Amino acid sequence: MKIHWKKLLICIAIPLLTGLAASFLTRENMSLFDSIRKPPLSPPDWLFPVTWTVLYVLMGIASYLVLLTCKPDCTPLIVYSVQLAFNFAWSLFFFNLRLYLFSFLWLILLWLLILTTILLFRRISKTAACLLLPYLLWVTFAGYLNFGIFLLNG
Repeated sequence: MKIHWKKLLICIAIPLLTGLAASFLTRENMSLFDSIRKPPLSPPDWLFPVTWTVLYVLMGIASYLVLLTCKPDCTPLIVYSVQLAFNFAWSLFFFNLRLYLFSFLWLILLWLLILTTILLFRRISKTAACLLLPYLLWVTFAGYLNFGIFLLNG
């Protein structure tokens, strides 16, 4: 398979820039996050940007694999875009607005959108679907953390 480098780089850049924008918009509230009570198994703060960077790259590669055989306006890529927007919005709800319960409910919707994206991507590329599995697992773990933070700080 020939790699279309420009498309691949754009596909990787989209989730990375989405994550960067969310982090830029929430940066001033990170000190507050450091001061709240967190549930057991909460990872160290440095792990979050590392993990999200890897996940965003995997998401970008997955979307590229789907884009190769699907038009940009096809349903799987639309659902992928919607889940990416939900991902972005969650950061604002959680960090800026401190709506912990609402953020948890939003995260459940995000999780369902990720699962739907995986199922839709699987019809086109099993590799693309597999690349999104770590994302689904991380958001599952994030749900545990989010709900724990709600219980401990709500």
